[in-house]
Amino acid sequence: MAPKIKFKVVTHEKVVFDSEVDAIYAPGTEGRFGVLPNHIPCIYPLKVGVTKAINGDKETCISTMGGIFRFSNNEAAILTDVAEMGCDIDVMRANAAKERAEKRLAGKQSDIEILRAQLALSKAIARINASEKRF
Repeated sequence: MAPKIKFKVVTHEKVVFDSEVDAIYAPGTEGRFGVLPNHIPCIYPLKVGVTKAINGDKETCISTMGGIFRFSNNEAAILTDVAEMGCDIDVMRANAAKERAEKRLAGKQSDIEILRAQLALSKAIARINASEKRF
């Protein structure tokens, strides 16, 4: 039997995902990356985006709002402030948040308001993509 990766996604409040998987793909700050069983130990900073876990022919998408990815001895963990399973995301709410952020970006704002709107937009897009299993 091929080795598996024990993978957890953990926030301050709860364990969002905890399962054995065959592969993990995540949005690193330097670009997307993937790990398979027996990968070398590593730690990567994450940006807002979609993390995909593959187990056999089943794909699970999780919106992760930044954080840290750690891998060692076929155990992986994402520690993040906010994460949501794609199947649990309220798509209407995420689309409304996306529209609000786009309107805020279209208006004349201070630099700090633009940065806040860009972050809100990227979080909304991550939620929408996770709900639609788009990586």
